[in-house]
Amino acid sequence: MKLNFCRVMRALAQRHGDAEAVVNLERGRRINFRDFHLLTNRIANAIRGPLGIGLGDRFLLILENDNLALMHMAMFLKQEGTAVLTNMRDSLEEHRRQIECVAPKLVILENRLLATHLPMLREAGCVVVAMDAAADLPADVQSLPDLIETASDADNDVALEQNSHIAMMRFTGGTTGKGKCAMYTPDNIMACRDSFFMHGELGWDAATRVLHVAPLSHGSAMLYYPTLFSGGTNITMNALDLDAWIDAVESERVSHSFLVPTALYRLLELQKAAPRNLASLRTLIYGAAPMSPAKLQDLLDCFGPIFVQSYGATEAAMIISLLGKADHRTDNEAAIARLASTGRITPGVEVFIADEVGNELATGEIGEIYIRCRAIVQGYYGNPEQTTAEFAGDCWHSGDLGRIDQEGYLYLVDRLKDMIISGGFNVYAVEVEAALAEHPAVLMSAVVGRPHPEWGEAVHAEIVLREGAGVAERELIDHVKDRLGSYKAPKSLAFVDTLPLSPVGKVLRREVRQRYWGNNARLIN
Repeated sequence: MKLNFCRVMRALAQRHGDAEAVVNLERGRRINFRDFHLLTNRIANAIRGPLGIGLGDRFLLILENDNLALMHMAMFLKQEGTAVLTNMRDSLEEHRRQIECVAPKLVILENRLLATHLPMLREAGCVVVAMDAAADLPADVQSLPDLIETASDADNDVALEQNSHIAMMRFTGGTTGKGKCAMYTPDNIMACRDSFFMHGELGWDAATRVLHVAPLSHGSAMLYYPTLFSGGTNITMNALDLDAWIDAVESERVSHSFLVPTALYRLLELQKAAPRNLASLRTLIYGAAPMSPAKLQDLLDCFGPIFVQSYGATEAAMIISLLGKADHRTDNEAAIARLASTGRITPGVEVFIADEVGNELATGEIGEIYIRCRAIVQGYYGNPEQTTAEFAGDCWHSGDLGRIDQEGYLYLVDRLKDMIISGGFNVYAVEVEAALAEHPAVLMSAVVGRPHPEWGEAVHAEIVLREGAGVAERELIDHVKDRLGSYKAPKSLAFVDTLPLSPVGKVLRREVRQRYWGNNARLIN
């Protein structure tokens, strides 16, 4: 089935008219639905016209959130090329690798990146477009504002195949290795949108005002889609600054946002120290790590029952499971235990737990999480071997270890590559990190296996303490022993100022692990 997205957007513009569609805080832009439709028409028509992008061509976007809010789905579904999204804060060498992977015909980037990126882009033979007009642009660099000014704002006749056209590609976060380039059809994107509407408690409607601080090139885009279609407002910040986030929530009457648990803990400290009017918040979504029960009660006391946890992935970009607001409780042991889960599976999504050869395991057993749904991507561009390995049998093999209990709650136990085998026992890094997070002195941690001559691997933790906090190594080890048993407790600790994080705030255990294994092969590959 084909769909003309210009007509879809026109209907949204007619319905919501003067309501704000996009607010870019750093750039001071406020664009209503009517103007947003016309602007994205102009951009799409410029890309398919003077820039010469057609079916089968790829164009790469290296942009901040405020510009990605314009150069996202509402634009690239109005033209035939494939938009490739990357994180602007990736290194130059990572961008070089990505360009070698997808061979884009066109690259659109922030002006300040020209100094570092232009030689590479020239060498790759890319057409280069800067997001802003400037008098000193090199002769071979065009400006998007100039192109837009001469482009038509009329609806075009582009109709894309919903289930086969590759509308978007983006690179995985690379938490366990080099990022892979996932391919999305329009229907994959619409499945993501629909999963938010499926969970009515999330409260997406025309009054929704979402504040994006995580990159729109990655997970935060999931919130962009339902907001646009519900007639709500997508508000962008270019980086996470919690003081600025609080200012924006208060001034912009923000109703929804996404933060990782460590950011929520810091937010709690700031709100306690200097309370602000954040009553507009209806839903705070978190992911990447479970919530500490001890800290959750403080969060509930401060902000009320507005917290939900979602589980999804680049390869399954939708709400696969949701731990809802009613499940965020600490008043009984069963409720506390459920906080370690990612919630119940979204209706219509198929999830099962499999053994090493793909056979389904019994309820409660731990194995690899397999997923089948509309949001599963079309594989990895230019990587048929990895595509075959991870998407066999019509399912995505997530690489996550998990279990499903009798009530249908999905527990994410660990990444397969992050499981530590110490003296023949399986130790799950995420379980140890969750126990450490319960200690009031701990802000965040990364648990890895380090080489050990007798056990193969020994459990080791790198720990960032809360500001002003202090704790002895022995106290933390005993703290984990009391909760998980002696064989799961860290055998050594290192207190560090920072941990390496992905663009969405996930701790990059592979980088921590590299410090101890170097170039030697790790036991778990």
